[in-house]
Amino acid sequence: MESTINGIHHITAIAGNAKRNHDFYTKTLGLRMVKKTVNFDDPETYHLYYGDKEGTPGTILTFFPWENIMTGRRGARQATEIGYSVPEGSLDFWQKRFEDHNVIYNKVAEKFGEQYLTFLDPDGLKLELIVSKSADNRLPWETDEIKAENATKGFHNITITTNKMQPTADILTGVFGYKLLEQHVNRYRFVTDAVDNANIVDLVEVPGEVAGHVAGGSVHHVAFRVKNEEVLMQYRDKIAALGLHITEKIDRNYFYSLYFREPGGVLFEIATDNPGFAVDEPVEELGQHLKLPAQYEQYRASLETTLPKLV
Repeated sequence: MESTINGIHHITAIAGNAKRNHDFYTKTLGLRMVKKTVNFDDPETYHLYYGDKEGTPGTILTFFPWENIMTGRRGARQATEIGYSVPEGSLDFWQKRFEDHNVIYNKVAEKFGEQYLTFLDPDGLKLELIVSKSADNRLPWETDEIKAENATKGFHNITITTNKMQPTADILTGVFGYKLLEQHVNRYRFVTDAVDNANIVDLVEVPGEVAGHVAGGSVHHVAFRVKNEEVLMQYRDKIAALGLHITEKIDRNYFYSLYFREPGGVLFEIATDNPGFAVDEPVEELGQHLKLPAQYEQYRASLETTLPKLV
C-alpha cells in the first residue's frame, strides 16, 4: 500500500433536501454520519459524510445537498452506479426494508457471478447492494434496526458509463495500477490488488449514449485513495506528464486532494488517508457537531442559523 492507488477513498454526490438525505442514509440505509461540515466553496451548503465507525477510506459517501436543485440525468461521461458490499443472505432483508420504506428498487439480478439489488435514493441516485465473490471482513456500522448480518460494509465498486472506454481504461491501468479482470458484453471490470475491498471500477461502453447531466441525484466525483501526501504528489507528476490538467494540492481538513478530469469526462480526485476524520473530534462523537474550516469559524453563529436542521 506504500506508493499505490489503494482503491476508492470516497465518492461524492449531489442531493436536494438535506434532512431527507440525512434520514435516508442514516436511518433507511443505516450508515454512520461521520462528518457534518460545509462545502468549502459554498459554506451555506452542507458537506455531509456517511461511512463506517471511523470513517475508513473505502466506506465514505459524501453529499452536497442543494435545496431545490434540478434533477440530473444519467448518461455517458458520468459515474452512474455506486456499489456497496453486503453480506451473503442479506438481500431478502433489504428488499423487505425497501418495501417498508417506499424505496424504489429492482428485483435481484446477477453480473460477474455476483447477486445485486439496485435501488434509488430519494434524489434518484442509483446504488447497488452487492454480495461480493471476494471475502469482505470489514466491520460494518450497526444500528438498532440493521445488524451486522445485513449491514453494508463499504464500497464494492463504482460504475462509469462512457462512449469510449479505452482512454479511461488507460488511466486505470497505466497510471492507477488496475488490471482488467473480466468482461461481459460492454461492461469491463477493472480491479487493483493493492487492497482487498473497494477496489473495483466497472466501465460500461455505450458509443451512442448522450452525455449525462450532473445535478441532483448524480455522482459529482470519484476519489481514489493514497497513503499520504508524498504518494499524492508522485501521482500529480504522473498525471501532469500525460498532459492532463491537474490541480495543486488542496487541504480538505480530513485529507489532502488533487483533482483532474479523466479523458472520458469524469472528475477524479486522489485523496490521502491522513489526517483522517478524528482530527477535530473523537471517534465516539463523529458527525455529532458542525465542524467548520478555519476560514468560516468566524461565521459559525450565522451558519448555524442558516443551515437546515437535520434532526
